[in-house]
Amino acid sequence: MRDRLAECARQLGLQMHVRRLAESTRTVRDAAVAVGCHESEIAKSIVFVADGDPIVCVASGRHRIDTAKIADALDAAVVRQAAADEVRAATGFAIGGVPPFGHDLPILFDESLLEHERVWAAAGDPHSLFEVDPRELVRCVEARVVPVGDDGA
Repeated sequence: MRDRLAECARQLGLQMHVRRLAESTRTVRDAAVAVGCHESEIAKSIVFVADGDPIVCVASGRHRIDTAKIADALDAAVVRQAAADEVRAATGFAIGGVPPFGHDLPILFDESLLEHERVWAAAGDPHSLFEVDPRELVRCVEARVVPVGDDGA
């Protein structure tokens, strides 16, 4: 899986050094503790289903994702978080390890991640992360930058 992801990063022109950790990085809190950063610097990749089609939302770990904002950004009537089996079927990765690329799905990118010089994202499994400039990531994956955070969180 990591070889597939590394090849995809190379094709995208993305410099990626994967950090394999003994600790789990499955949750935002676990990932932040493991690499010694703030939760807002964790770029979590969450799969949603918008009008029947899977999409990936790369969001800051500091807040919940507002599905109404995703619906507005995509002009979708119905948006819901994908179930575990849908995530694996759509991306090839399990929840907790979904990277922001390597799955050929449309990507919405949380504008608040651009407040940081570097962010950490999942690298294909719940024990691996990679650090990246969020602007470079947006450019390489051709993500749409939108506000996705729940204003109440």
